[in-house]
Amino acid sequence: MPSVSSTQTIDINNIRKQFPILHQEVNGKPLIYFDNAATNQKPKVVIDAIESYYKGYNANIHRGIHTLAEKATKAFEDTRHYLRGFLNAKEAEEIIFTKGTTECINLVAASFGRKFLNKGDEIIISGLEHHSNIVPWQLIAEEKGAVVKPINVLDNGTLDLDHYKSLLSDKTKIVAVNHASNSLGTINPVKEIIAEAHKVGAKVLIDGAQATAHLNIDVQELDCDFYAISAHKCYGPTGTGALYGKRELLEAMPPYQGGGEMIKEVSFEKTTYNDIPYKFEAGTPNIADVVAFKKALEFIDETGKESIAAHEEELLQYARQKALTIPGLHIVGDSDHKVSVLSFLIDGIHPFDIGQMLDASGIAVRTGHHCTQPLMDHFGIEGTVRASFSVYNTKEEIDRMIEALQRVVKFMKP
Repeated sequence: MPSVSSTQTIDINNIRKQFPILHQEVNGKPLIYFDNAATNQKPKVVIDAIESYYKGYNANIHRGIHTLAEKATKAFEDTRHYLRGFLNAKEAEEIIFTKGTTECINLVAASFGRKFLNKGDEIIISGLEHHSNIVPWQLIAEEKGAVVKPINVLDNGTLDLDHYKSLLSDKTKIVAVNHASNSLGTINPVKEIIAEAHKVGAKVLIDGAQATAHLNIDVQELDCDFYAISAHKCYGPTGTGALYGKRELLEAMPPYQGGGEMIKEVSFEKTTYNDIPYKFEAGTPNIADVVAFKKALEFIDETGKESIAAHEEELLQYARQKALTIPGLHIVGDSDHKVSVLSFLIDGIHPFDIGQMLDASGIAVRTGHHCTQPLMDHFGIEGTVRASFSVYNTKEEIDRMIEALQRVVKFMKP
């Protein structure tokens, strides 16, 4: 269970009022949105921030001296400084804006990998990884002649730490694992994983896409080398995110892309690259959404991460208890240490059929392999039904899902 302390009571009615999209009907039924692990919904302050930028101070950043450009630049950089505190990085320059977690991982794989990986070196990932934390490492491993080694997964959906420790050696150059599994919700012991990797001199990237909105993240306390996040998993806009990296590593890594902003001087003979973080931020960024990202982070802080975690944990345990009363339902990945994800199957009913029938009742869940095909292969299944909960969800919504599932079972297995 996530660490929860000093919680304040969630005013669920007030929370729900802040999310305009929730107040609609789908297929003639009130919307119940349980696909938060894919993306969560956006409070009005985030939506308003995007509109305010385009209506009031749309301009390119960093290079202009006129009023709109200076206002846009300040708003953009304010988000970077807020993220520094949100993640407890040492300095704002260690925060690089990207399109999201996927680009963060590709950036590190391409830049760190090309600089520091050699033939025969080893990259450790885990059997719980999203494809975005598998494929970039396979690409750079093929290019450099390195080897990708996965950590085994136990039957309850947790990592086999003994196997992990057995994989570590002086050939290990980087370990890349998620903080929390998108398909099962398992929270990994990343601090221990990082410490063990550092013993052999390896660097560690943590995919924080599923953890950032749920858990307290302190990159200095974790001592991770890289931490990747997506805004849209934190009540923010799609198409933006951030990579934390230790200064000494970022300075040693070559640029990921070439173009404007990432240069100091350009001539046909030689180009001098900019300082971090701008060395990794080529071209005009997604300014409006970065500006709005700050509002999403403020929403999390104002609501309170501990309060959010406590509410989501209560929902998860309630849903688990109710789900297990349904005949033939099996939870996949039933770890004691999870974010608010309930992944399950019902005997004799395909997950896709369950998802379609729930949608007919206005209930949005995710079905399929959740971009974790190796994990599904490990369990010998095609996929699962995944219900994932957020701060604006309620027990009453869970009750409606359980009632709908009971109807599915009655209809499909008379």
